[in-house]
Amino acid sequence: MPQPPVLHVIAGAAPPVLEIAHALRLIRAWGWDPCLTLTPTAARWLEKSADDIAEAAGRHPRTAERLPGEEKPFPAASAVLAAPLTFNTLNKWTSGISDNVALGGLNEALGAKLPMVAAPYFNTDLAAHPRYPTSASLLRRAGVRLVTNGEGAPMTLPGTSWWEAVLRELPGRP
Repeated sequence: MPQPPVLHVIAGAAPPVLEIAHALRLIRAWGWDPCLTLTPTAARWLEKSADDIAEAAGRHPRTAERLPGEEKPFPAASAVLAAPLTFNTLNKWTSGISDNVALGGLNEALGAKLPMVAAPYFNTDLAAHPRYPTSASLLRRAGVRLVTNGEGAPMTLPGTSWWEAVLRELPGRP
């Protein structure tokens, strides 16, 4: 039996991350093998739900760089989902900064030209910042599918609805 495609999910500290277990269950139900990497702040937000998240993903999330000589913790990605993507992570990513495991994963995936979906999540003031359209344009030119509202700003849907809208954008979704 063939192995399911591997989806690396890289999540930042924005409100939808609090529903990440729901998203991981949907991802698995749709035939993907999810591997979750969290930004340092997202990892702190989710400390108390770590067991639920590990059960939903089928493995523990990655929250720190591996040490020299350690095996890679996840199988190779078939695709990458960056969600929720904070203003800070978005702009560090498009600047090539890899100062945590999540950003390192995003930068490597972009360089490898893996299929990528990114769903920013931040407020309207940050969406109006002059850096946002520049970063969004750079990712689009690199082939990243940005999930935004009809005006190009981050979607803001309540509860698990946000995740369901984002996950509909995954490549090969049934």
